[in-house]
This record gives sequence, C-alpha cells and structure tokens, in this order.
Amino acid sequence: MRIIIVLPKMEDAKRIRKILISHGFEDAVPCNTASAALIEANADIRGLVISGCRLPDMHYSQLKECLPAGFEFLLLGSANAVSAADSSIMSVTMPLRVYDFVNTVEMILNQAERKYRKNKKKTRQRTEKEENYIKNAKWLLMERNHLSEEEAYRYIQKRSMDNGINMVETAQMILTLIYDEC
Repeated sequence: MRIIIVLPKMEDAKRIRKILISHGFEDAVPCNTASAALIEANADIRGLVISGCRLPDMHYSQLKECLPAGFEFLLLGSANAVSAADSSIMSVTMPLRVYDFVNTVEMILNQAERKYRKNKKKTRQRTEKEENYIKNAKWLLMERNHLSEEEAYRYIQKRSMDNGINMVETAQMILTLIYDEC
C-alpha cells in the first residue's frame, strides 16, 4: 500500500520516509503540499496519508475530507494540536518515538488491508439462472432422497464447503449426476 507523507518542510517528509523505508515500508512518497498529496492519492486506490497539522495550501481536516475512500489518515503534531483534533482521527505526537510511530503505521495498514479484503469478499447477488440451479438441485434432492427443503439446502451447502467450490457449481454437479443416472 502506498504511504504519502505530507509535511510543510520537504526535509521532514523525507526523514519520515527514510524511517519508514528502514522498517520495511517500501512505497512511501514525500510531499510538501496537500494538493501534491491528493494527486498522489488519486493515482492509487488505497493507502495511508501521514500529514502534519498545518500545510501550506490547506488544513489537515480539509485534506482528510478530500482523500479517496480507500485511504487512511494519520495526523502528526504537537500534543496540543493532537488533543484539539477530532477523536476519530488517528494521531501521533511530535517529537516522534520511532517505535510507536512504526507500530501505529503498521496497525493502520493492517486494519486497512482487513477492511479492503472484507469489502472485496462481500457476497455478490446471484443471477436468476444461478438461483434456478440451486432450486432445481434442491427440488431433485427433496424428491429423490425425501429431504426437507432446509435439509436439501444444507446438503448442497455442506458439499460446497467440503469440495471448496461455490454453491452454484455444486448444484450444477448434483443436477448433472442425477440426470446422468436417469
């Protein structure tokens, strides 16, 4: 995942980039304006923006609002600035303690990865054709094996999980096997 570091002084952004790279975070980009950070963020679908409180072209809260949906945000600032920030914003106080900073970045990236995978795995809606395969397989199992509708559905579901294939493919195999016997 891309990490974008946006601080008013480019030297500070480069120092933080160097810390991140030395701890295994390879894709870190330093910027000194919020607009440059937004350009970098729009070139990717997800990542993390590490920002200072005051940027030359906008406030950090405006930057956070403008970020694409797949980006997380980490605020760097003094204890006063961090305490004044919204409680929903992850933050690290300056001066940085490298260990705490790296652990925070790692935690945010891990959470972002889990959220991304969870959203990616959301079950898609089956088409009418796919639903018909399952209904027909259920009906045949009910007729042939004298199962209830729930038992037939659970049979298809269990076979699907046992074989590591989706329910539609399992239903198609059941239909093929039963019709080939006839």
